[in-house]
Amino acid sequence: MTRNSSPSTALLTDHYELTMVQAALESGAAHRRCVFEAFARRLPDGRRYGVVGGTGRLLDALADFRFGDDELRFLADRRIVDDTTIEFLSAYRFTGQVSGYGEGECYFPGSPVLVVESGFAEGVVLETLVLSILNHDTAIASAASRMTSAAGDRPCIEMGSRRTHEEAAVAAARAAYIAGFTATSNLEAGRRHGVPTTGTAAHAFTLLYDSERAAFTAQVESLGKGTTLLVDTYDVRRAVELAMEVAGPQLGAVRLDSGDLLSQAKEVRAQLDAAGNRDTRIIVTSDLDEFAIAALAVAPVSGYGVGTALVTGSRAPTASMVYKLVARQNAAGELEAVAKKSKDKKSVGGRKWAARRRNERGMATAEVIGVGAAPSSAGDDRPLMTRLVRDGEIVGAEELAAARDRHAAALAELPPAAMQLSRGEPVIPTVYEEYE
Repeated sequence: MTRNSSPSTALLTDHYELTMVQAALESGAAHRRCVFEAFARRLPDGRRYGVVGGTGRLLDALADFRFGDDELRFLADRRIVDDTTIEFLSAYRFTGQVSGYGEGECYFPGSPVLVVESGFAEGVVLETLVLSILNHDTAIASAASRMTSAAGDRPCIEMGSRRTHEEAAVAAARAAYIAGFTATSNLEAGRRHGVPTTGTAAHAFTLLYDSERAAFTAQVESLGKGTTLLVDTYDVRRAVELAMEVAGPQLGAVRLDSGDLLSQAKEVRAQLDAAGNRDTRIIVTSDLDEFAIAALAVAPVSGYGVGTALVTGSRAPTASMVYKLVARQNAAGELEAVAKKSKDKKSVGGRKWAARRRNERGMATAEVIGVGAAPSSAGDDRPLMTRLVRDGEIVGAEELAAARDRHAAALAELPPAAMQLSRGEPVIPTVYEEYE
């Protein structure tokens, strides 16, 4: 056995994935050709569309899905699986095929977001890894999309690092950027994923000094007059007055982080304009979500900083995706559809392809899923599946900007009702077409 050259992702999984491998190896079914599918039976309650997030992170994690010395020793010492399974895992390399929706794409109930084709043992061990990444990042991207849609042309900044797990914070910043956020406060997201970073000062900086004027002077002298000054530590009106005295007309922005943001923004805008600071922007933060952002549409603000609601999926912390076996090799060597039939958790069997059906104006009208073959074209159908892994080799890696552009294009073709924040059904129906 050889030690992994990079951190392994192989044990980011559930115990029963490996016990299934052991039993399948013993029975001789472990290498039976199978098709697994990740999909959501429904969207979070009241949502009209979802946004695929995490595909790029999943491909990175798949590249590191190796059982090295440390992982195998743990499994052997705890007697989690037998020696035959340990030997199989020591040589594990995914050699199958993966296809799915491009990251940033919109999805709907039943959309085959990810399709894995491989032997049973190769594919089943990926279940937990696939779902943990896709469920988290998709939830964040979906919430972020609603927020940026509500914000319109005003930029949104991700500021949720202190409200979630440290690694989830990095993933959340990445997912939010895909869905239209312009920047993050998280430096690791900037280093690891290239997301633009931004930030100036917190209340602690103001409280450090003997006076608010001294704090503002220190910040402006260090960061320049274009900086953003936090003006709600004490009295907002007095702080705005001090900010203008210190930085003058070149003051970049002021930030409001508490109170009635709508009324305060109006008052601050009037105060700035009266003094000639017409170019000074107003940034608002303080527990914003898509509904609060929409309510501030009439406020004279220039941008939003969003934290807790974003990194928790804005009341929908998971996309509720599942990973199901939908086809397997039969005795004749052919793939046959299989499906779960239990009440309330039924699945549709068979290998699937998908397309977004559009009308003559290019507006989406249906999510069309072909079972057994690609759906027949009905004019302006747009194929949704892309090859991500071919014969074990990752071929679908892309720059984050590509996912960001894909999301903007996918959102633009949805009916206008998709942007409504009121509770509603998915904005387009899911239609299945079955082929022999």
